[in-house]
Amino acid sequence: MPEQEMARLTATVRGRVHGVGYRIFVIERAGARGLRGYTRNDRSGTVEVVAEGARAQLEGLLEELRRGPIAAHVTEVETLWGPATGEFAGFRVRY
Repeated sequence: MPEQEMARLTATVRGRVHGVGYRIFVIERAGARGLRGYTRNDRSGTVEVVAEGARAQLEGLLEELRRGPIAAHVTEVETLWGPATGEFAGFRVRY
């Protein structure tokens, strides 16, 4: 079985994403996929997500980021892909 390609996804999520449980949603979805990294609210009103893991799992997370939790309204998800650094021990909220 070939080794899974490990990658890093940095996503900036725009829309109604503050005060709607978006960060908790990200933690649950990323954790279920075995991803590592963090999510945080930005002062500009966006949510930043940095996640590392298998490319296929990251692509699945990205689809969920585009939907968001029921109370959110996502208008755009800007993405940047790169190599995994291995710097994260788990997935958490950063403040």
